[in-house]
This record gives sequence, C-alpha cells and structure tokens, in this order.
Amino acid sequence: MRSLAVKAGFFALLVSLLLGGCGLLPDKVDETTGWSAEKIYTEAKDAMNDGAYDKAIKLFEKLEARYPYGRYAQQAQLEVAYAYFKQLDPASTITACDRFIRLHPNHPNVDYAYYLKGLANFGEDPGFLSEIGMQDLSERDPKAPMDSFYAFKELVRKFPESKYAADATARMNYLTNTLASHEVHVARYYLKRGAYVAAINRAQTSLKNYPGSPANEEALFVIIKSYDGLGMKDLRDDSERVMRKNFPKSKYLTNDLNQTSPWWKLW
Repeated sequence: MRSLAVKAGFFALLVSLLLGGCGLLPDKVDETTGWSAEKIYTEAKDAMNDGAYDKAIKLFEKLEARYPYGRYAQQAQLEVAYAYFKQLDPASTITACDRFIRLHPNHPNVDYAYYLKGLANFGEDPGFLSEIGMQDLSERDPKAPMDSFYAFKELVRKFPESKYAADATARMNYLTNTLASHEVHVARYYLKRGAYVAAINRAQTSLKNYPGSPANEEALFVIIKSYDGLGMKDLRDDSERVMRKNFPKSKYLTNDLNQTSPWWKLW
C-alpha cells in the first residue's frame, strides 16, 4: 500500500510539473525574431502585394517598433496608411496619414500622405474620373467631402509640383460642385416645405462659398422662388436679373411668349 501511495504521489508531482511547464512555453514562436529591418519590410511588401493587408500592417508595425529610426521605419508608417486604405478603413487611414505628416513634415513622400488622406475622405479609389457620371455625393453628410477638399488643397498649396497635384485639383473641382450641390439640395428641401428664409440662406451659402459652381444655377432659381413666396418682389426681380445675366440659357428660364404667368411660377 505504501508503495502504491508513493507511486501515486510521484505521478501527481510529475503531472503538476508538466502542466506548470506548459505555462512557461511561449504561445507562438515569433518567426521574425532576428530579422533585419530590410527583411521585415520586404516580407510586409510581399504581403501587401498578395492582398494580405492585416499581415502587412502587423509586420510594418513590428518593423517600426523594433527599428524605430531610419528610412524603413518612416516608409513603414506610410505603407500602413496605404494598407488601411486598401482595407477600406478610412478612419485608420486618416489617422496614419496625420501621424506621418506630423512626424515627417519634410519627408520627400509627405505629399503622398496628403493625397492619401484626401482619397480616404473622398471615399473613392483613384481613377474616379472615368466613372464620375455615376456618382452623386450631394445628398450625403458634407463633412467627409469637405475634409477631402482641404486635404487636397493643402497638397496643391504646399506641393504644386507634386505628381499627385493634377488629380488632386480635378477632385477639388468635383468636390466644389458636390458641396455646392449639397447646399442646393437642402435649399430645395426647404423651398418645397415653404421655409423660404431657410431656403434663401442655404442657396446663398452655395453662391458665396462655391462661386462658379454649376449648382448655382439652381441656387438662384431657389432664391427667386423663395422671394416670390415671401412676396418680396424687388429682391425677387433683382435675383432674376442676376440669373438672366449669369445663366441666359438656363433651363429654368421659360421663353414661351404665350405664357400668362411669370416663368418662375411654372415650376
């Protein structure tokens, strides 16, 4: 019996040591241990090319943590921003871009950080002009388009010779009309509900902040209709003169000589 008790005790001790020893083992061996900065960067780029963005982000972040100084760490920060962009994660993209701009304002590729930030807020991949006719951003929250506009504006202002400047300018032009169209969309909403003062204010915002936008044709029409609704004939007529001068061929101007009512009442 004593022999059995000793064996049982020894077995229990052995099991305890084995179980306890398991806790001393690492959960997973880090295969990157001992890798150089160049090696980690190359592997991360390969992961990017394969579309494995999560893996790439982890490797780039590991590179920066392990080798915080030097060109590989700086480039890794920019690559992380692009990986988030490809993952369709605009918030993380913008955060990464802002960090890079703050840490490396004189980096030769900082213009790309501004460009990528603008793209993340814009919400479209490069090459948007080929499909621009299918887009209508005027009814969505204007904050992102506005942030996009200012990111592109900073890029063009600070780096007019950047290879991204031309595309950024084209996007700014598109965003200008988008933001103007948003104001007119809201103004039209107020007009339909008889909130004439609110309609005038939103239409005037478009005219003031986005001069030259095609959306301002309708903005003037909304103003004319609203002044007419308020019975303010002088301001209505002044606005009509402005519209006829700036948009003489406007679709809103009816030239039917047989009409018996003012053209703005026909809409």
